[in-house]
Amino acid sequence: MNNYNFFDRKSLISFSTNVFKYFKVPEKDAVLASQILDYSDIRGIDSHGVARLHSYFDMLKLGRINPKPIIKIIREKKSIATVDGDNGLGLVVGPKAHQIAMNKAKNYGSGFISVSNTNHFGSAGYYSERSLKNDQISWSMTNSTKLVAPIRGKERMLGTNPIAIAFPGYKEPPIVIDLATSAAAYGKIEIANRKNTKIPKGWSINKSGDNTTNPMDMIEDGSLLPIGSFEEIGGHKGYCLASMVDILCCVLSKANWGPFAPPFALQQEIPKTKVGKGIGHFFGAMEIDGFIDVEEFKKEIDQWIKVFRNTKPINTNKKVLIPGDPERSSMKFRLIKGIPLINPVIKDLYNISEKTGIEPPAGIEPAT
Repeated sequence: MNNYNFFDRKSLISFSTNVFKYFKVPEKDAVLASQILDYSDIRGIDSHGVARLHSYFDMLKLGRINPKPIIKIIREKKSIATVDGDNGLGLVVGPKAHQIAMNKAKNYGSGFISVSNTNHFGSAGYYSERSLKNDQISWSMTNSTKLVAPIRGKERMLGTNPIAIAFPGYKEPPIVIDLATSAAAYGKIEIANRKNTKIPKGWSINKSGDNTTNPMDMIEDGSLLPIGSFEEIGGHKGYCLASMVDILCCVLSKANWGPFAPPFALQQEIPKTKVGKGIGHFFGAMEIDGFIDVEEFKKEIDQWIKVFRNTKPINTNKKVLIPGDPERSSMKFRLIKGIPLINPVIKDLYNISEKTGIEPPAGIEPAT
């Protein structure tokens, strides 16, 4: 972490909140949005934390995001609904739509919500973890700007389209599964480019369709690959998962699917054609006690975790991981040390401070 400086969480949350409020986002919504960014920062999901703040700043400044959306259900049956996010911050629309899913699950045993006319909603895992306190299992999905090539293709057609789901433990920590359906998240490409480092083979192709380890080859008209990378080694599986997310989030809600999804960052291409409104999300929630006694389920999850932790490791110096372990490890470290930020992100935050007059987070200076 030699390229990082560490910053106080509370200072970063306060700064983010004030930036959202600067654009007339209501205080309660601004705090919520900042907490979702913090969720990513403390768990080591750097591509979805405060490093994204300048993109939100740019979009709000240009009026591409509605700071005060009227979020409403536009079609509904007992346990399912379609929600229109009124082009609001995904960090605000997402939690409110997800709450509808949790409420429906409480009333009917399950709840399913497809959302249109929204924007980037942060880390998908935030929503799934949020349901654990209600003794619910929930998953979340979203589409995003085209970045991923389909199998046998060499142009961007799908977003990184993440999926998350979480299961509560009894004494053990929860199992939290949060993954992009691409071989890597675009944010990781951005971070590699900012750090001037190579990316692993199988993450992306250049504009000619050739495998590349240079992040700029992907950024400049290249494409990410689906989970599994190339067809010969299982890339069709990631492609199918990404397609499923695209359909549940967008075709179902009338959001813009596939290559028609609008961009989140200014440097990304704006599609010339629309097939719906904004991007889309999909949330599902289920009451555990509709299947099994809650305590019994949690204890069985504990047993599941113990069995898998006792798997014989390949390397005796590295224990077998449970989904969510890397994020918990980062969280333990960062709650003590602070949030590590690379210089380009630090400069972005100071740039926002200069343009808004908002005091920068503690320790961020122009010479940094």
